[in-house]
Amino acid sequence: MKFRFILTTFLCATLFVHAQQAPKKNQSKETVTTTQVTVKDEPKSSANERTIKVESSVVTNHSVTIDGKAVPYKATTGTLPVWDEDGKPIAGLFYTYYERSDVQNRDKRPLVISFNGGPGSASVWMHIAYTGPVVLNIDDEGYPVQPYGYKENPYSILDVADVVYIDPVNTGYSRAVSKDIPTNKFFGVRADIKYLAEWINTFVTRNNRWASPKFLIGESYGTTRVSGLALELQNNQWMYLNGVVLVSPTELGIERSGPVDAALRLPYFAATAWYHKALAADLQGKDLTAMLPEVENFTINELIPAISQGGMLSADKKKAIATKMARYSGLSEKVILDYNLNIPTDFFWKELLRDKGFTVGRLDSRYRGIDKMGAGEGPDYNAELTSWLHSFTPAINMYIRNELNYKTDLKYNMFGSVYPWDKTGDQTGDNLRQAMAQNPYLHLLVQSGYYDGACDYFNAKYSMWQLDAAGKLQDRMSWEGYRSGHMMYLRKDDLKTANNHIREFIKKALPKAGVAAKF
Repeated sequence: MKFRFILTTFLCATLFVHAQQAPKKNQSKETVTTTQVTVKDEPKSSANERTIKVESSVVTNHSVTIDGKAVPYKATTGTLPVWDEDGKPIAGLFYTYYERSDVQNRDKRPLVISFNGGPGSASVWMHIAYTGPVVLNIDDEGYPVQPYGYKENPYSILDVADVVYIDPVNTGYSRAVSKDIPTNKFFGVRADIKYLAEWINTFVTRNNRWASPKFLIGESYGTTRVSGLALELQNNQWMYLNGVVLVSPTELGIERSGPVDAALRLPYFAATAWYHKALAADLQGKDLTAMLPEVENFTINELIPAISQGGMLSADKKKAIATKMARYSGLSEKVILDYNLNIPTDFFWKELLRDKGFTVGRLDSRYRGIDKMGAGEGPDYNAELTSWLHSFTPAINMYIRNELNYKTDLKYNMFGSVYPWDKTGDQTGDNLRQAMAQNPYLHLLVQSGYYDGACDYFNAKYSMWQLDAAGKLQDRMSWEGYRSGHMMYLRKDDLKTANNHIREFIKKALPKAGVAAKF
């Protein structure tokens, strides 16, 4: 259950550039070697220790080609302290900071602060698969290939913004300084937001980025984190943002229990069934985005009211609703009636392709798995995550040591223990609303994969509707959908498109010269 909780609100990745020397045996030909290395406060012996220094840094210089143009950049990899109330360090957070090196004045240069999720997941996913200067060596649909490795990312946002990837405590190489430090300093919705806001203040101050336009990007649980940080930074660090990007967002503490929760899953079921060609011929013959509005309208206008009626719903009406649900989900009318119109996602992943001998993935339902038995109420394992760890884990370990020159015997935690996690006090959706209401500069972009069953696209739309129930922030909010799953960027076409959406969002969120922050 611990592992499944880490997955419930997930994660996610980047890597490297043009070879000036012959590529190493396990690297892509597109990989480059570093041209300069500077090490601060890092004794040689530390590479052979399983301890992390609270402060350390390694600087390397590189270049990446984005949209046909060479972009030189500096990478700083290391740790900075988390301070307690008395000014004593209680943890060292590992980070990787990329700065375009041909920029003379950073006052106008955007800074993107990047988190993944879990809680308990490192920043590896978006770092080496999405926005950074390198990407995984995978096929065009995101499946692992050997030899493992990484290559230049021609779609990185580094041409328009500097990026820092941050690993919270117990993820990546980040650790508390002692086992005696209370875990409630870090492990909880509110504690996580508070200490990370303090750390961001330290980072921004140390790197002289107070003048820069600032953006937060988070994936999965990282969306909970950055939604809360938007207000925490504004109210308690006096740091105002220009934009927040939510990749595969969680529920953000927005209430949706009961009939609403049950009904909102159906559009995701329909998208997945369409992908696996499990729908009726007339629906299957339509394009995905042409088919889904019919399902969405049914969900809002018929399904939610029907489930709300419970036992008061007539048998004939219940059967009519189940018939439509079967048409849109690829499941049988019988099983839908057996579940009283409330189909659990676990059951859907097991049932959709049961007759073909496969399960479908949770975080990306394009992936298929094979269970020990055809019977059961849910899959034996998450087919997509197993595939992703296959390619991410070797690559990040190779990249940090061989290219960024950061050497340690600490284990890089793809997932680290963050238990017990205090889930109380999650009002992060409303935190984000408050931040946007108070800051006219602040814009929001939401990105969702149609085949994500953990943080599904229609729930993301619902969150946006409820986040701005008054309809006064719509001109600063946008949503984009992609034909992949939780980590939509693993699909090559979506990697390009999604990065372009972020690039356009950043440009749009930058105010024109002299335009004041006022309504």
